[in-house]
Amino acid sequence: MTASLAEIDGLTKRFVASGEPAITELSTAILPGQVTGLVGPDGAGKTTLMRLIAGLLTPSAGHITVCGFDTIADPTAVHDAIGYMPQRFGLYEDLTVLENLTLYADLKGVVGRERAPTFERLLAFTDLARFTDRLAGKLSGGMKQKLGLACAMLKSPRLLLLDEPSVGVDPISRRELWRMVYQLVEDGVGVVWSTAYLDEAENCAEVIVMNEGKVLYSGDPHALTATMAGRVVHVRGAGSGRRDLLASAIHRPDIVDGVMQGEAVRLVIAEGQQAPTAEALAPGGDVTVTPIAPRFEDAFVALLGGQPKRTLTLETNVRGNHEGAPPVEAKALTRRFGDFTAADSISFEIRRGEIFGLLGPNGAGKSTTFKMMCGLLRPTSGAARVDGLDLYSAPAAARARLGYMAQKFSLYGDLSVKQNLQFFAGAYGLSGARKRAAVERVIAAFDLAGHVNDNAGGLPLGFKQRLALAAAVMHEPPVLFLDEPTSGVDPLTRREFWSFINGMVGRGVTVMVTTHFMDEAEYCDRVALISRGKCIAIGAPEALQASIRSDTLPNPTLEDAFVALIEAQEQTQAKAAA
Repeated sequence: MTASLAEIDGLTKRFVASGEPAITELSTAILPGQVTGLVGPDGAGKTTLMRLIAGLLTPSAGHITVCGFDTIADPTAVHDAIGYMPQRFGLYEDLTVLENLTLYADLKGVVGRERAPTFERLLAFTDLARFTDRLAGKLSGGMKQKLGLACAMLKSPRLLLLDEPSVGVDPISRRELWRMVYQLVEDGVGVVWSTAYLDEAENCAEVIVMNEGKVLYSGDPHALTATMAGRVVHVRGAGSGRRDLLASAIHRPDIVDGVMQGEAVRLVIAEGQQAPTAEALAPGGDVTVTPIAPRFEDAFVALLGGQPKRTLTLETNVRGNHEGAPPVEAKALTRRFGDFTAADSISFEIRRGEIFGLLGPNGAGKSTTFKMMCGLLRPTSGAARVDGLDLYSAPAAARARLGYMAQKFSLYGDLSVKQNLQFFAGAYGLSGARKRAAVERVIAAFDLAGHVNDNAGGLPLGFKQRLALAAAVMHEPPVLFLDEPTSGVDPLTRREFWSFINGMVGRGVTVMVTTHFMDEAEYCDRVALISRGKCIAIGAPEALQASIRSDTLPNPTLEDAFVALIEAQEQTQAKAAA
């Protein structure tokens, strides 16, 4: 039997002596030569467990041994045996790649003759040798994660702890990270990979599913998925009514989960129940209900008790443009930074009541395009319009017609929930009775009443999301821009968020969203794929999937389509350059 790299016995951790434990009587083992996935909703205790294994926190009860060393009695030996990449890795953005490596080598005691070959090995391993002089702040999201991995690997660890390493990373870079991790596993390194992407759990030899500090499941992820056989269906044919179908299906007692998958609605049936009939789901409609294979995410959500059965109650009065112009329009948008063209003649239109996704690899020009559409970045040429209003010739009028939710929580952490809402209501030009009514309306709609006097900075992540979205829509904008709104957020919280969005879209709001979650992109009616500053494809998610279907790939996912289309574009450009 293989000896464990980490033995955890009866582990309990309390941050407040009289409070609820963050981890309760947890016992498990981490094996060498495999990836152990750590999954669970926000607040489940995943990061706390990582820090306890790393010897950065002291257990309240129980004990942990790592590579034969007790984390309390010999933390220095533990630190020498592991590599740890925290969720917010502390790269210094004003230092180059090589300077960051040098700094961390100094901190970890990698000195003298061993430094040069260590750097050479890690730079080759991460394919960063070409970028040693580039500032870390100028790296793409994927390259930053590779540099963080290199810094964590400086001491050739036996156990590598990776806390959500793929957050904010595009699918191509995620696959690269996994390729590198598998190489380490082949060398006998044990890896603990915490993730919010549940498709990644299927890449692990074992998973530990946590909730509220307790282990709900530990073992083979495929065995957990297999428990859902016969309980997952696709509902097709609802067309533009699929969001209403999803909202009503979720409230049925025989349904525990539901999500959009392009033109289909994916439903998970409660244990012991039969799949609802097409007539029950869409009376008088022409839909079909087809059994499909389960996935790990279905099992995960069912294990946690199912999706929250909540829908948006906000009444949105959409104000359309009298001229009949598209709600959002990009016309030959171009942005240059010196000699570098970040966005090159990008054009698209978004229809009213449509969710439009802007997808692309890190560094492709997606964020630049998004910022120009929001009025945050002036284009070098071209035009960005909201409801027919040019964001640069009529900025005040155009911005009054849009709501914006930033990628990172951007409200005021030291102000209460109500103070934040009052501030942003004023910023959007609301005053008097209209301002008071708007604040009360979104507090009720987003169920914030229990937190109105709490400081925003101390809210749980799910409530921060609600508050940020509430602030963005209180002036009832007809257009909503969402910049990676659920990056790093667990699947249950993402489902709640999208139930809010679907509710608003059902009332005519137009949404443009950027995301790295390909399952989240399935909520979009259409997506635009940006690569190297150009828009290389626009269409419905299923149309993009169909475009790469082949005998060897008969059922491509949207991620497969993303990767294939990007790689095909890069090959075409490489041939043209040659």
